[in-house]
Amino acid sequence: MTASERLAGYVALGGLGLLAALAVGRPEPAALGVAFLAAVLIALTLTRPPELEVTATLAPSQVVEGDELRLELVVEARSEVPWLEVEVALPQAVQPREDLPAAWRLKAGERRELVLHLVAKTWGVVAVRHVEVRSRDRLGFFVHRSELECDLLARVYPSEEQLLRALRPAETQVFSGNEVARALGDGIEFADVREFQPGDRIRRINWRLSARRRELFVNQLHPERNADIVIFLDSFGDVGGNERTLQVAVRAATSLARHYLARRDRVGLVSFGGILRWLVPAAGSIQQYQLVEALLDTQSALSYAWKGVDVIPPRTLPPRALVIALSPLLDQRTVAAMFDLRRRGFDLAIIEIPAERFIFPPSRPAAVLAFRIWRLERDVLRHRLARVGVPVARWEDEPLAVALEELARFRRSGPAVRV
Repeated sequence: MTASERLAGYVALGGLGLLAALAVGRPEPAALGVAFLAAVLIALTLTRPPELEVTATLAPSQVVEGDELRLELVVEARSEVPWLEVEVALPQAVQPREDLPAAWRLKAGERRELVLHLVAKTWGVVAVRHVEVRSRDRLGFFVHRSELECDLLARVYPSEEQLLRALRPAETQVFSGNEVARALGDGIEFADVREFQPGDRIRRINWRLSARRRELFVNQLHPERNADIVIFLDSFGDVGGNERTLQVAVRAATSLARHYLARRDRVGLVSFGGILRWLVPAAGSIQQYQLVEALLDTQSALSYAWKGVDVIPPRTLPPRALVIALSPLLDQRTVAAMFDLRRRGFDLAIIEIPAERFIFPPSRPAAVLAFRIWRLERDVLRHRLARVGVPVARWEDEPLAVALEELARFRRSGPAVRV
């Protein structure tokens, strides 16, 4: 329990009244000062710490960006509380729709329920750990503070974009899936026809062509196989204000992982940054949950250590895997890793999160010139990547499918480079 500013003011006014009475030799200032001091004495005699019980709950435990969370506070007073205030320490990831009541009065035995609606602005783990309750006496002379230590957690998952199609890998794996393989085998996708050979299945005979040519021909088909997809998330650089490049990259990674897993592909994750995280490619719904949990734990950590592809476990980057990198291309370690992956023969595509979207353009002439030179250097970097056969698509404010289509167009018409 601490004294308020009002108590100090009353004591000061009472003392001034007594001093004024002594100075002027009249009883009126003393009577006024005694009244102030009497109020302080009554407050010291009658004020008792309030008996309160506060409980807090946060629901639901899992939401998507933009959804609402309900923070419920239940305050039960065992003794009368003339003035009560509740303050909740909220993380920056949520925004309250309304404010808590400034103050209210509770009678003895009264129970009050408060509901605070919180909007999840960005993905991550929302933690509410401190609830402070402040109560005052009737005259407002004393403030009693009590802090409720709670551990309320809710997971806010990144919002996903529905993709009708994504980037096709150059090579497929041996297990069945939805991707049409380039090799020939048992499948439903027509490839070519050839002359019948002993051992061919009768159901594969092209009877129309055989009747016209008066000899047997069989259809050749492409099998449906799965692919290995590795999402390479650059967590070295993270720039921006309310919205940051890493937040946008995680949303794109979530959408890509969901799309490829629905096609029965194996999806893995490499978070390449100050703290290296990885997830070995796998398929199924369990892998989807593990990917989302790993993405929620992704953070940008400052590190000056040089890191290359050698620090990544070999199983995380299987042969013939399609590596989709999500990066602002700001850190030289990430750029060096991109060229290294290409030299090692990986099928690589980069979705660039343009840093220009998240920074304010300079205004001074020298800064404007430096900014233009920096943008030219980034154009040179994209050209260098394109020369070695690595497509780079700048993802602006348009849907993610537009950037993926730009990558696909480059792979169809771009230069074929062997490394």
